[in-house]
Amino acid sequence: MTITPPALSVFETVESEVRSYCRGWPAVFDRAQGARLTDEDGHEYLDFFAGAGSLNYGHNNPVLKRALLDYLERDGITHGLDMATTAKRTFLETFQNVVLRPRDLPYKVMFPGPTGTNAVEAALKLARKVKGRESIVSFTNAFHGMSLGSLAVTGNAFKRAGAGIPLVHGTPMPFDNYLDGQTPDFLWFERLLEDQGSGLNKPAAVIVETVQGEGGINVARPEWLRALADLCRRQDMLLIVDDIQMGCGRTGAFFSFEEAGITPDIVTLSKSISGYGLPMSLCLFRPELDVWEPGEHNGTFRGNNPAFVTATAALEAYWADGGALEKQTRARGEQVEQALISITEENLVDIKEYRGHGLVWGIEFHDKARASAVARRAFELGLLVETSGPQSEVAKLLPPLTITQDELDEGLRTLARAVRETAV
Repeated sequence: MTITPPALSVFETVESEVRSYCRGWPAVFDRAQGARLTDEDGHEYLDFFAGAGSLNYGHNNPVLKRALLDYLERDGITHGLDMATTAKRTFLETFQNVVLRPRDLPYKVMFPGPTGTNAVEAALKLARKVKGRESIVSFTNAFHGMSLGSLAVTGNAFKRAGAGIPLVHGTPMPFDNYLDGQTPDFLWFERLLEDQGSGLNKPAAVIVETVQGEGGINVARPEWLRALADLCRRQDMLLIVDDIQMGCGRTGAFFSFEEAGITPDIVTLSKSISGYGLPMSLCLFRPELDVWEPGEHNGTFRGNNPAFVTATAALEAYWADGGALEKQTRARGEQVEQALISITEENLVDIKEYRGHGLVWGIEFHDKARASAVARRAFELGLLVETSGPQSEVAKLLPPLTITQDELDEGLRTLARAVRETAV
């Protein structure tokens, strides 16, 4: 595919230098449907990015779009702060009946603001309020958002440096397999907790991703997560699972922690909870933790009613039928894994490891610049792939869950070609 980068335009002259994705994908996108985008010059791209995980059901999903258009056409409430609306009631009832009750999860639902970092900030604030302690433990290579509280529990040095002030009250601990199995799980963490001379302030909570997406597709073992949950119980710390990118079916089950058989005290959701790419986030927590005073944590856009509409439609269409999407996601994940095995065998010298779960996968290269080269070549070939990891050393695959078998195969063939054609 021959792509002519956009000429110097309003993007370069008016928009801030902070823009990033458009630098790796120099096209002006115009339309999208399902797993494909089309730029204004008519070039088509297969999407293995899915809005950084906010489009699990694909672009302009027709079922969700119809529900949204019907709501707007009847002049449904679009902005309502946290007022009671029919759209919010329908979402809460559907979420309770389709997601919470079948999983025996007792959570209260909080709408903290429109983005994932809003949900994380609310979770951290609530944990500190409940426990009366300041410290939060996070993990190496974690990513929890770009606001100050979320950055304090994020590992990436580049993102942390952007804060401009000290990021305090957060303590990092080794994520699963960070020490290559040389040290028993949580040996250091528990020793610090029990030693009065360790200097570690008693944490209010631990926050963890079951799969670290931005951190490099690092997958926590179920037994590691169970051991973490047990440690939190024994040491009187709340367990927060950040399911912003890995929830809503990305790993197979609706919540990524289900496979481990744990019940976190607090869960954050965003990205694909609206189903349509509309801003929406949730903070879920056990009822006994609901110690908020009215208005103690608020925000102008904490009640996105159009997002409630598409979220309800997504739950009804994909999660009320007994697990069809979960089975499909696992099958598609096996399809990806088989392709990555072949790609690795063809590039044994270059590829350090492939890893993933469900429909989130990554390829790590020995040459840390290789992943970016692969992403660039993939774009030229009509495939959107981003990178992740502390040095962008991992090519990250995040296709829509609704992608067809043929589309997935097409994208994987393109990825294999991009890897092959960037070999030195």
